[in-house]
Amino acid sequence: MHKIERALISLTDKAGIEGFAEELVKHGIALLSTGGTAKKLRDAGLKVMDVSEFTGFPEMLDGRVKTLHPKVHGGILNQRANGEHQKQCVTHGLRNIDLIAVNLYAFEKTVRDPNCSLADAIENIDIGGPTMLRAAAKNFHDVTVIVDPADYPLVLQEIKATGNTTLMTRFYLMRKVFALTSAYDTAISRWLEKVDVQANRYLQENN
Repeated sequence: MHKIERALISLTDKAGIEGFAEELVKHGIALLSTGGTAKKLRDAGLKVMDVSEFTGFPEMLDGRVKTLHPKVHGGILNQRANGEHQKQCVTHGLRNIDLIAVNLYAFEKTVRDPNCSLADAIENIDIGGPTMLRAAAKNFHDVTVIVDPADYPLVLQEIKATGNTTLMTRFYLMRKVFALTSAYDTAISRWLEKVDVQANRYLQENN
């Protein structure tokens, strides 16, 4: 079993993240992060590498593009036991990302505001978060993916014991990812079905 070397943490709900990240660092795990999460971790005295430094490519387009990069997704999706994958990682300078802790833009909270416009709602549809979560969940054989702070203690307990989580735990966490992303997309779809009048006005004005 390989040990977790690197974690990418990017959270809307940052509850409990300082203690969790501190424990990761104690076990030799390097931290990658973005925006407000990176600031919160640094304010807690932790060493963090910005994802933009990791990829060599800046955040851009008002934050719409932060983690959508081959060095992030290659680091997540490569199969550690696949020799051809590992050759390609060496060729293209890809480094493993073994743990992902991500939760999503609060779309449902945003649209509960009666003054929420269609444009506001659209800007609160998370793209990079679900993409990373789905990538990590697909590669659960090698990657631990966390969407719920309630799972921090379990993950830390197993890392302390062996340097990694068990395959059974990674499968359990993978299932939570697809439940979350399914519910997230359903919430977006249901809200859009209710805003036909506002949508028609928006489309006419921006045609």
